[in-house]
Amino acid sequence: MPIPSVCGSWPRYQAAVTGLRRAGLAFACCIATLPAGASPGSPSSCSSEGHRPPNGLVDRFINADCADCWTRQPALRAGPRAVALDWIVPGTQQEDAPLSAAASRDALLRLQTLNLSAPSTLSSAAQASLPVAGWILRVAHGQALGGYIGASIELRMPGPTAPPVKAWLALVETLPAGTEGSPVRRNLVRNVLIPAWDGQETLSNQNRLRFYESRPMSIPAGARPERLRVVGWVEDAKGRIRAIAQTQCTSDGERW
Repeated sequence: MPIPSVCGSWPRYQAAVTGLRRAGLAFACCIATLPAGASPGSPSSCSSEGHRPPNGLVDRFINADCADCWTRQPALRAGPRAVALDWIVPGTQQEDAPLSAAASRDALLRLQTLNLSAPSTLSSAAQASLPVAGWILRVAHGQALGGYIGASIELRMPGPTAPPVKAWLALVETLPAGTEGSPVRRNLVRNVLIPAWDGQETLSNQNRLRFYESRPMSIPAGARPERLRVVGWVEDAKGRIRAIAQTQCTSDGERW
């Protein structure tokens, strides 16, 4: 897969920090002008607002050593209302692995969370969402800027106390079927944010607890910004998914 990696150096590090600061400021301005009830139709920002949430999550793992695994039919496909994520697991061949450019250590973390071992070829796991009454999950992202894209995840729930929760926000590149020979449409995971929500959030004006995190997320080399979006979900202390949301950009025909 033509997704080259970039080796770092001190000048590049300084440039990356500068880009991060600029992207963070730009995203802060974007979010400041997009209240929770705003329409996601603007091409400068996309959110899950007003869209039916997925009812399940399918995690599909591909070992980077497996040259033809990308072109194989996955063992599990997402249903019409579920969302599938495609993770490339680092292989034993390291940088020489055929799919190494798209491999991520986030895939290993996700496998660990699901109590799964790294596959030698392919593996999958599926979970249904178990919604909790009163829990509202919202995700959003802005435009790509300087190699970064601003993204946010927000969970609101009835007060006055919050149960332990773990949130995931995945930056994915949505690839149509046929990309690099893939037989199915894929949501290739490009970056992951796991907010540090400790349950110490305060009540909002609506007497609801509010968890919120916004960050500029780096875009790996080779990813096409117009295909990027975010998928977020929240798990309870037992690892059960209690809410899922994904951004849709209805004003741009190539992004949804």
